[in-house]
Amino acid sequence: MKKSYRTWLVAGAALAVVGALIAAVAIFSGNFSPRGYVEDNYSRASSRDIGDDAIAYTSPKSPSQVAKEVTDAWKPADEYVDGSGVYLRYDDDSVVILPIAAGSVILLERMTTAHARYHSTVGSYWGWGRGNTVRGGGPGSGK
Repeated sequence: MKKSYRTWLVAGAALAVVGALIAAVAIFSGNFSPRGYVEDNYSRASSRDIGDDAIAYTSPKSPSQVAKEVTDAWKPADEYVDGSGVYLRYDDDSVVILPIAAGSVILLERMTTAHARYHSTVGSYWGWGRGNTVRGGGPGSGK
């Protein structure tokens, strides 16, 4: 009986180690955010960064094609499109896709700085929170 207990203990420990290794590989090789998706799929273009806040990537594809790829992989909380580009808002990050002569520049930026930077373009269209709009929920809201 003691031997059976030891066998189960060793087997359980071995499974735990294998599970931890699989989780580590998934975490370090996967892209679990829109930021990770852009970093993994587009070319880094540090010369197009906007200070330390907006990190730039490029693609030979048009902004609409890049936006489709990104939104197919990660549904944004808000999306705004106009002649100047495509503006995607996620919980923590923004992905702004602008046209350049040879395709698109993709700018990754935290929402804490992106909202102020792009407010003149997106206005109040970009809401805050998980897919919420900026409208409050107080008395008379929605009327």
